[in-house]
Amino acid sequence: MDLDALRAALEAVDQEILDAWARRDAITTAIGRVKQSAGQAIHDPEQEARVVERARVHAAARGIPGDLAADLVGLLMHSALARQEDVRLRAEGQGAGRPALVIGGGGNMGRWFCRFLTAQGYAVRVADPAGGPADVPAAADWRETPDEFALTVVAAPLHISAGMLEGIAAERRQGLIFDIGSVKAPLASGLRALAESGCRVASVHPMFGPDTHVLHGCHVLVMDVGHPEAAEEAASVFGGTMAEILRMPLAEHDPLIAYVLGLSHALNLAFLTALQESGEQAPRLARLSSVTFDRQLRVAAAVARENPHLYYEIQQRNPHGPAAIHSLAAAVSRLAAVIHDDDEEAFVRLMRAGRSYVSGRG
Repeated sequence: MDLDALRAALEAVDQEILDAWARRDAITTAIGRVKQSAGQAIHDPEQEARVVERARVHAAARGIPGDLAADLVGLLMHSALARQEDVRLRAEGQGAGRPALVIGGGGNMGRWFCRFLTAQGYAVRVADPAGGPADVPAAADWRETPDEFALTVVAAPLHISAGMLEGIAAERRQGLIFDIGSVKAPLASGLRALAESGCRVASVHPMFGPDTHVLHGCHVLVMDVGHPEAAEEAASVFGGTMAEILRMPLAEHDPLIAYVLGLSHALNLAFLTALQESGEQAPRLARLSSVTFDRQLRVAAAVARENPHLYYEIQQRNPHGPAAIHSLAAAVSRLAAVIHDDDEEAFVRLMRAGRSYVSGRG
């Protein structure tokens, strides 16, 4: 066979793989319906481990690396979990046709909530000057909408959300109301105003991005801001998913997020800035890269693709953010001093301390 014929044969095999994937997804969708009817959990770690091990065995028999087979099966299972989660949301239909308003529904996370709530059977409407998804009715201003919503999600930028929460409190709107801000300090007064006006209010922080298709392995932070029943109701919005719901006091949110988001974002931006200012071109570095560099570059590149205005708000509006940034700067200075002083023992202590810290991660 010549090269063209071999490529045609390869294309045919690729098509067979995609056809098999589609058949597999159809079967996993049916499995999702059976699980939902039986009240079984979507995520079954023991079964998933068996599937991966089976793939390794079959791969070895065919001369295929086991790790590669495990990675491929992991992608297939991720696709299956996404379909089964969607089946669960649509079958449970907790929205039951009730109206829901997404304020800021034209933004990335606002659009995510439009899709998420629609899948649950809510009749979703958007309030956003930029509009929203094409198939969702939209108003330019939330104040133009009637007070009829069973659920209102405030997904606007932080500097806008603060005033919106106070405005909603002044109108004493009905239904469950929660924000999804990444920093809570700018929203605290609005959240208090809602609670004091008798509104059913909670605060939520989805710890994932708008490209997330399945919530397995994701966390949703839920905070009681003076209405415990509303906090439980907010948690139940995610009840049909595989997300882990973490309840925490509002006061604990920002100090932790300063490190979980603020420090990690700053570290990756500093990494990219150092590379950019080095004068070395990214393609040249990529050709010389190591596994560690490749992984770090992928994470940093993902950070750089996010909304810079949102990431600035996370840094600037968190009152605990400067302490995290100062810690990063102090750590870099300390590392530089150790290297400058040719202090190998101190360098080893730093690495061992880091290893000990990570090994204690539960």
